[in-house]
Amino acid sequence: MRPAISHTQRTDILEHSKRIAVVGASPNPSRPSHWISEFLMSKGYEVIPVNPGHDTLFGLTCYPDVAKIPGDVHVINVFRRSDTVLPIVEAAVNRPEVKLIWMQDGVYNEEAAELAARHNIPLVMNDCIYRFLMQVNSI
Repeated sequence: MRPAISHTQRTDILEHSKRIAVVGASPNPSRPSHWISEFLMSKGYEVIPVNPGHDTLFGLTCYPDVAKIPGDVHVINVFRRSDTVLPIVEAAVNRPEVKLIWMQDGVYNEEAAELAARHNIPLVMNDCIYRFLMQVNSI
């Protein structure tokens, strides 16, 4: 069983992170991955959109997968179906700078969570980073 990440740990990691990859970013403004990306940018984060179906999103280069992102990425925020998460986490654990993997509402994958735990990377499942940041209200 993987250890749970505390509210304090989540807050600390997000306060000290600058770059967030949004896996499953969408050009559709009604999709949570779109408006949450915009929210994160408004809070000063550098958002890196990840979606193999697009070259650019939000006026930014969009990457086909986590492994192709240049430079450091501190948080991997996942807006994908639960059954597609494992390869995303496999790529994330091969990036030593990743501090947190965040799987949005409705996204569960215990195998991916165990993999992250084996690499000492905290992982959140089934929670919304937007809602969390609104509750913290200090970031």
